[in-house]
Parts: sequence; structure tokens; C-alpha cells
Amino acid sequence: MTPRLTLINRDYTRLWFGQAVSSVGDAVFSTTLVLWVATVLAKGESWAPLAVSGIVMASGVAVLVIGPLAGVFVDRWDKRATMLRSEVLRGALVAVLTVITFLPAGALPAGVWLALIYVTVLLLHAAGQFFSPARFAVLADLVTGDADRARAAGIAQATGETAWIIGPPLAAPLLFTVGLQWALLFNGLSYAVSYIAIRSIGAREPGTGSARPAAARGSVERQRGALRKEFMDGLRFFAGSRFLVALLLLAVIGQFGAGALGTLNVFFATDNLHADAHLYGYLGMSMGAGGITGALCGGRMVQWLGARRTTWIGLLVSGVLLVAYSRQTGFLGGVALLFAFAVPLTMLNTAMSPLLLAAAPPDYRGRVMAVFYPVTRLASMLSAALSGWLAGSVLRDVGGSLGGLRFGPVDTIIAASGLIVLLAGVFAMAALPDTGAGKAAARAGEDTAAPADPADPADPAAKERQDAEVVAHHDDGELSARATDRSDDPRPTDG
Repeated sequence: MTPRLTLINRDYTRLWFGQAVSSVGDAVFSTTLVLWVATVLAKGESWAPLAVSGIVMASGVAVLVIGPLAGVFVDRWDKRATMLRSEVLRGALVAVLTVITFLPAGALPAGVWLALIYVTVLLLHAAGQFFSPARFAVLADLVTGDADRARAAGIAQATGETAWIIGPPLAAPLLFTVGLQWALLFNGLSYAVSYIAIRSIGAREPGTGSARPAAARGSVERQRGALRKEFMDGLRFFAGSRFLVALLLLAVIGQFGAGALGTLNVFFATDNLHADAHLYGYLGMSMGAGGITGALCGGRMVQWLGARRTTWIGLLVSGVLLVAYSRQTGFLGGVALLFAFAVPLTMLNTAMSPLLLAAAPPDYRGRVMAVFYPVTRLASMLSAALSGWLAGSVLRDVGGSLGGLRFGPVDTIIAASGLIVLLAGVFAMAALPDTGAGKAAARAGEDTAAPADPADPADPAAKERQDAEVVAHHDDGELSARATDRSDDPRPTDG
């Protein structure tokens, strides 16, 4: 037999390849739009930070408006077909924008260009709200077992960060040498590659195939369930899980703190680090390299420290490093600190992913992610809007020195963001379940998941994964009991 590269299994490898190419395209697309708006369309304008933040806000609006409902539909629909249709739509949207950008920048007013970009970004992310939960459900079917799921989470993190090593350095040369349209075309082709890869995945029950599971086919009440009722069931399930709520609050605080970096980093690079705009992509590359390092080390750190400790330590360290980054005045120092900042940040993402999977039962995965993604994106959107508004208006003329340290509007906002990430670490120390899951196990009648002594040297990662499963099973049991009292089943018609 001819040896072939296989990650976990064949279908997962195909899914991974398609998403790897698409992620590189997304990195090129995002970096190109930020650079073009900041250095070409709004060059020298006081409203440039707000214009860049509008890109983040456009994506956030799609997440907030479409995201919560998308999960309900994804739970009903064929997951693989949903992914394929999303890729077709996103590829077509990028193709249309690419054709328009063959016009000279001066051919249309700046407001019209911004409107075209914002609408395209909004529609791309609206389609993504169906793609992400569908992929989440497909991944749960393709990869089983905690060990393989943790490995898949690490691979996904490393792949995503690799895309940000490759993408941003490609974006700047494409933009400044061959033009905006060719950078956009690159992203459009990446969606085509992703479509082919997803189409090659074999159909599986219950999430990836077109046939419905027997339990779904046999329930007439489930098939007639109203959209609003299923949506509310998803909200009740999420709100009833202390574990999911703790993860969500933690992600919100962290996103709100770090969100400003995505909006202001291009201005920080040119104004504070005194770097040419052509070098901006290397800042993204350094974060990508740090993300790979964090993804590769994340699994080992979770084994040593447990998911809970890895999470709060990662946030505390990330917050300190972000504050330190805000004080940099040299490009190389900024590159080094962004690399260091991304390492613990990615470690905690790697730690949270398998816990989130374990806490989301199959019938509710789409709706769980449809709550988690929009709320965290709302935090990111508010952070981007607030930071862009502050830098472009309220704090525009702020500057001076304190204790020998010079400060301006952009570095002050980034430093404040670092302090918010520090607060997220403090919140994680207090809020993430430690022994509480054992109490849930007792109520659910699970005698095998007694709470461990916090000082117990036994494997903390395995213990916390078990806790997550117990919490998920306990919450699912409570929801089933409530559903029985209403004489109708809240679960979707398609698992």
C-alpha cells in the first residue's frame, strides 16, 4: 500500500485539508481589507480607526442576528449539505466583490467602497453562522473519544495559527504589488478547495448524512416543533448548565479585552512601532507562530495542570504580555511580544475546546454553538467599535508621559485591554467548576464521579473532562424531565 498522510482518520483529514486552505484564504482576505481601508481608502483620515472597526462590526452583526437562529436550522438540516451550500455562497460573494475591485479606488466615493466591503463581510459571516455549527456537529461525528477530540482541537488550533503565519505576509505583497482584486480572488479560490474537500467526505449517521436518525423519524411531535420553541429550548439548556455559562462568561471577558488589538494593531504598528505598512503582515505571522507553539504545547499543559488551571494561568499571562506589548516602540520587540502573547492564549483555547464538546449533547450542539459564538462575537464587536471610536474621537488628541513612560490613544487602549484580560484570568480562578461537578454527579446518581481533592496529584485533565461530561449529562437529564412535563419533545428533528 502507498503510505498516505492521515490525521485521526481519512474523512477528518479531508475536512482538515479543506479548512486549512480556506483558513489561509480568510487570513489573506481579512488582512488585505484592513490594510486597504487603513492605508489606501482612509489614509490620513481621522476616521480611519472607525472605518477599520466597521469591518469587525459588520461581521459581529451577522453573528448576532443570524447566529442564534442558525443553530436551530443546522440541528434540523443535513450538516454536510449545509457546509457545501455555505461554501458556494461565500465563494460567490467574494467573486462579486473581486469583480467590482477591478475599478480604480477613485471611481467610487469612500462611503460606497466601505458599504460594499461591510455588506460583503456581513453576508460572508452570515453564511459562516450556518457553516460553523454544521462543522462542529460533523466533527463530533467524525472524531470520537476524548483523546482524539483533544488531538483534533490541537490540530485545529495549530492549523488556524499556521494560516495566520502564511496569510498576512502574503496579503501585503499581493495588495501593494498586484492589487486588491488578486488578494480577494485568492480567498474565493480557497472556498472552492474547501467545497471539494467537504464533498469528498463520506456520509455518516447521525450528523453528516442526509438520512435522519430513527429517533428523529419516529417522533411526529418533534417534526412539528416550532422554530421559536426549539430556539428557546436551546437557550434554556445553555442557561441551565453552570459549566457552559462559566465558559461563556470567561470567553466574553477575554474577547472584550483582546478585541481592540484586531482593530488598532495596524495603527499601533505604524505609529508606535514605527514600522512600514508593508511589514504589518509580519505581526500577524508572529501571532500565528505563537499560536502554533501554544497549540502544540496545550495538550501537554492540560495534562500537567488540568484545563481549569491552564485556562486561568493562560489568561493572566496573556494579560501581562498584552500590557507589555502596548509599551513597545520597536518593531522587533513588538513581534517578539505578540508571539509570546499568542502562546498562552492558544493554550487556553485548546483546553476549552474538548470541554465544550463534552458539555454539548448531540441534539443540542448546533444550538449550543449558536449561543456561544454570537455572544463572544458581540463582545469582540463592542470592543472593536469602542476602541475605534475612542481612538478616532474621544482619545484622538490624548498624549503625554507618566513616570517616564510616553503614552498615546492607541497604546493606552491596548494597555486597558490587557488589564481586562487579566480580569478574565481572575474570573476564571473563581468561576470555572472544580469540585462542583461532583455535586452535580451526586444529584444525577453518578457514583463514579466523586469530587477530587484539589490537591490530588491524579491526572487533572482526565478528571476535568469527566466533570464536563457529568455536568452535560446532568443538565440534559433535567431538560428531558422538563420536556416530559410538557407532553412535547424539544429536541430537533435532525440530530
